[in-house]
Order: sequence, then C-alpha cells, then structure tokens
Amino acid sequence: MIEINNLHKSFGPKTVLNGVSFEIPTGSTMCVIGRSGSGKSVLLKHIVGLLAPDEGSVKVDGLEISELSQKQLFELRSKMGYVFQGAALFDSYNVYENIVLSLYEQGIRKDSVLEGEAIRVLSAVGLLPDRNNGNTEEFEKEWTILRNKKPSDLSGGMKKRVGVARALVGNPEYIFYDEPTTGLDPVTSIQIDNLIQELTKKLKVTSLVITHDMFSVFKIAKSVVMLENGLAHFNGAPEEMQSSTDPYILDFLQRYS
Repeated sequence: MIEINNLHKSFGPKTVLNGVSFEIPTGSTMCVIGRSGSGKSVLLKHIVGLLAPDEGSVKVDGLEISELSQKQLFELRSKMGYVFQGAALFDSYNVYENIVLSLYEQGIRKDSVLEGEAIRVLSAVGLLPDRNNGNTEEFEKEWTILRNKKPSDLSGGMKKRVGVARALVGNPEYIFYDEPTTGLDPVTSIQIDNLIQELTKKLKVTSLVITHDMFSVFKIAKSVVMLENGLAHFNGAPEEMQSSTDPYILDFLQRYS
C-alpha cells in the first residue's frame, strides 16, 4: 500500500503541494489528474524517493520513504516499475538492449537470463507470441526481428509497449505510468488502456497513472485523485466524479474529455 499523509512541498516561494493526503490500496489502479503545474509529477517523485517532503509523510509498504538509507531506497525501488512519458527509450540501443539495461547494471551478464526476461516481458505486453504455444521457428524469427529494432523503427504504440515491458523487468509490485496515452491515436490509446488493465489483473500489481486523458480514467481507474491548489480536491471513484456537481470538476471534465 502507498500512503500519502499531509504532504507539503515548495520550491522557493511557490507552493506545489499543500497538505495532500490519500492512499492507494494494494492491487488497485489509481489515476492522478489535475491541470498542468498542479503537482502530479512532484507527487510521483516523492513516492519514488527523488524528492523529500518539506512536511508530511510518504509510506510504501509501511516504510517512510524519507527515512530510508540509500541502500534501503534502492531495494524498495526494485519493487517499482516506471513508464515514462514518450517511453524514453534510448535511441542508440535496440529493443533488447533497452529492456535488459537495468539487469545489466545490476551485474547480470548471463545471456540466457537476460534473453529469458526480455522475452517474458515483451510477451506480456503483446509484442511477442507465447513461445510455448506456437511454431518455434516462427517465434524465433519474430524475436530476432523485434530484438534488433531501434526505437526509430517502432510506431508510437510499440514504443509505449516496449516502455511498459521495460518497467515489468524484475516483476515489480508497483507500476507508475506518466501520461501513458499522450500523443497516441484513439485506437492505440485504447490498446494501452487495455494493456494496463490486463497487467494489473494478471500480475496483481498496484498501478498509479498520471494522465489528462479522461477516457482512460473512466476506463481503467478504480479510484481518482484530482490535485488543485496543492490539495486533493477530489478523491473517490470515477463514477462519483462523473456525477459530481462541483463547478471545478465539471469544468475540468469538459476541458479534458
């Protein structure tokens, strides 16, 4: 479980978070929404330990993030996967190298281990067929083609899927998505939404999704937090948001739907 309690953060005279509190239950999908500059990314950086709060508490699995040693923080981060906006793949690396980079940095060098993990996560996001339920020769052909592709060879949707696959390396318990459908066409956006739903259900992960895409929110979220003026202006189920009479929420839904 992720617990945010009375979180405050300012940068100079600018207050970004001014007492945000909410919880993300284990195994659920929460979407965090809000206008640009409302503190969504700042909030996420606190959860992964890139920022320390001025005041308040951020706990993951009962551990206070700001009190962890560097070693403890790295151990906790091994439970986390992060899907960057735009996928953030390394242009000079092929798909395989992008996927296994974190394992390589951990000192894992055995080709069979690296390749097995790459195949596992790429299959999980639908870029490879199940190697055990099909033609082995055909699978090897598809794998060889995909592993050697550079990001410039991939469509926007494929880049997103590779980014999600990279986040799945090591079987994380938490996956954080930063604007996963931004820049995608409607059909591909739906595919990414379906993928998030499928992974949450199949892998039992806890997902936090930062997004402006209200279609995604109403499709994938079990709960929604809306940030405004440094606070959680709304915290509840998507159905509650849809039936809200709050003028700010109505205006937001109209602008971002």
